[in-house]
Amino acid sequence: MTRTDTPPAWDERTQLTTFLDYTRDTARAKCEGLSAEGARTAPLPGSPLMTVSGLINHLRWVEYYWFQVVFLGEEDEGPWTEEDPDREMRIAVDIPLPELLRAYADQSARYRELVAAHDLDARSQGTVRSGLTVDLRWILHHLIEETARHNGHLDIVRELVDGTTGV
Repeated sequence: MTRTDTPPAWDERTQLTTFLDYTRDTARAKCEGLSAEGARTAPLPGSPLMTVSGLINHLRWVEYYWFQVVFLGEEDEGPWTEEDPDREMRIAVDIPLPELLRAYADQSARYRELVAAHDLDARSQGTVRSGLTVDLRWILHHLIEETARHNGHLDIVRELVDGTTGV
């Protein structure tokens, strides 16, 4: 997989989408060569849901939430519940990592099309917790931040699971 954070053009949309794709590709790269058991291992005693599988599934569902629920205003059909707000991380250990990665990649492709079809100033149909609407630009910035932050978690978990560093 070739990853780059250098955009092919310097307009704002291309820069934002290049960085989001770069962080997505980095998350996938951190999974390369990981065993099925390693993907399900939670090496941090205080964080039993912090697995590679859980983090990848979380990233997938985070994008779903921001693009489909907040931006498009669709009904939230995510796996979480009020009783189990982290369910997407819990159920991930029962799904093979290649399946999680495939679902994340397929969904990312659909969201690339969604972003390409809307102006960055387009307002969300749904609201954030404060009740405000946000624009697509803000959602892209937020997803870059969220994915990059979880890439740091993937770094730590992967190193603790099998010693792999530097991905």
